[in-house]
Amino acid sequence: QVQLVESGGGLVQAGGSLRLSCAARGQTFSSYSMAWFRQAPGKEREFVATISWSYGRTYYADSVKGRFTISRDNAKNTVYLQMNSLKPEDTAVYYCAAGFVILGTRSYEYNYWGQGTQVTVSS
Repeated sequence: QVQLVESGGGLVQAGGSLRLSCAARGQTFSSYSMAWFRQAPGKEREFVATISWSYGRTYYADSVKGRFTISRDNAKNTVYLQMNSLKPEDTAVYYCAAGFVILGTRSYEYNYWGQGTQVTVSS
């Protein structure tokens, strides 16, 4: 069992930056691939970025490639999402997820989820 707690969300102007954090508690964090998903009002949850448990391989949604960076610190049991050049369309609740899948982009591939953190980008 893994518990995930996100933090770092907030209100930012377009063009600004935020860094989300996801702290994991429970079983060995380093054994899990980690991912970020987001869900905007009235829309389905969508994949944002993932980082594998081995070698730290990363994969991004086209909509955030070049602007967002996912990273992990296994010593701190934490995964991060650095978000730069934010746009109003990035407004959503951002969720952290953990699973054994390698570079998975579908929500059903992940076993554990955090409660989410709100990111609002004003124009």
